[in-house]
Amino acid sequence: MTAAAEFERHRSRLTRLAYRMLGSLADAEDVVQDAWPRWADAPRQEILQPAAWLTRVVTRLCLDRLRAQRARRETYVGPWLPEPLVEPPAEDPLERAEDVSMAFLLTLQRLSPLERAAFLLHDVFDEDYAAMSATLRRGEAACRQLVSRARQHMKAAKPRFEVSQSEAARLAGAFLDAVSRGDTARMADLLAEDCVLISDGGGKRPAALRPMVGREEVIRLLQGLVWRGKAFNPVDMRPARINGAPGVILRDAEGLQTVSIETDGAGCLAAIYIVRNPDKLARLPAAVGGWENT
Repeated sequence: MTAAAEFERHRSRLTRLAYRMLGSLADAEDVVQDAWPRWADAPRQEILQPAAWLTRVVTRLCLDRLRAQRARRETYVGPWLPEPLVEPPAEDPLERAEDVSMAFLLTLQRLSPLERAAFLLHDVFDEDYAAMSATLRRGEAACRQLVSRARQHMKAAKPRFEVSQSEAARLAGAFLDAVSRGDTARMADLLAEDCVLISDGGGKRPAALRPMVGREEVIRLLQGLVWRGKAFNPVDMRPARINGAPGVILRDAEGLQTVSIETDGAGCLAAIYIVRNPDKLARLPAAVGGWENT
């Protein structure tokens, strides 16, 4: 097998790892591409396990990028959400929903870069501690501590309840309909008491500058948007699976945005994630049939 063919065989797995580390498909693909010349130039006799070698390189490149991005993230305008991972709703998911959910990725972002890498390598990508030790340049005992600390934080990211895709899609549609009509009574029926709404405009499109927490606060925000004529008035709307959860892609006068939801055990909306930052939506036209993101 040629070096190029071997690299392509591992590209998907490497991109999945980098996306979880960085929260950005664009950055993930850049990192994987940066790994290519290192792979192409490496003496073949030194690479006994190609998958492990490439995982090590990509992980280290992600850690380097995270350190470089730290200052930029600290000055980010408003809440940060990952670049949405969009799939057609009818297709079998490429990823397990619990491994790419917005809640999971947001919790990952709260870990230190080393904790994040250790948790992903061991608990998601099944690396053993010996391989992880070589990748992170830490002893196996230190790697075990990193994974243990990360697990404590990640417990909160696991879904407490599961509903069918069809039921979750119904709830999402009912919610968007209620918002578009300014039906606050219906909104209240659909929202969990402790729901959260996070919108990411990145300072480039209007969005709430902090998470909205609790039913009353979310409804007040939505009422204000309705009053100003800014609440979900799309010229087109399409269902999609967004980070493993039901959602929709909207196109309005300002461009594209994604709305995804998570539900609780009572059939209410527990979390609403809205991505409006155009930098994170550049891939959507291809995903939804050529819409312009302008």
